[in-house]
Amino acid sequence: MTRAGDEPFIAAVKPLIDAIGGEILPPDQAGPDDVVLAWEGADVVAVRLPQLADSLDHILAAMERKRGKPLAELDRKAKQEVVRALEARGAFSVRHGVETVASALGVSRFTVYNYLNREKS
Repeated sequence: MTRAGDEPFIAAVKPLIDAIGGEILPPDQAGPDDVVLAWEGADVVAVRLPQLADSLDHILAAMERKRGKPLAELDRKAKQEVVRALEARGAFSVRHGVETVASALGVSRFTVYNYLNREKS
């Protein structure tokens, strides 16, 4: 899959790929929707991007890891901060985004809408 010297490049991009929920593949296995990354004129690695719906789950899991506990265990203020951060990342443009976030936070859809409306006022 890689040539000598490609490993530092892969190591450098791996945290980004992990953060977006992507999958690393050999460049020769890239499909039409995959992104092939080249270094010094040679294809080094292909990245398979996650489906949009899976991205929200991945973002929620990353937020849980960052906060060190399930999002449902956060206090109200922290949940509001999570909703603001998710709105900034476009989480609510995904179909069923509000429902997915509400479930992760352990609140109702109505509560998530209240958090969103509070931010706008």
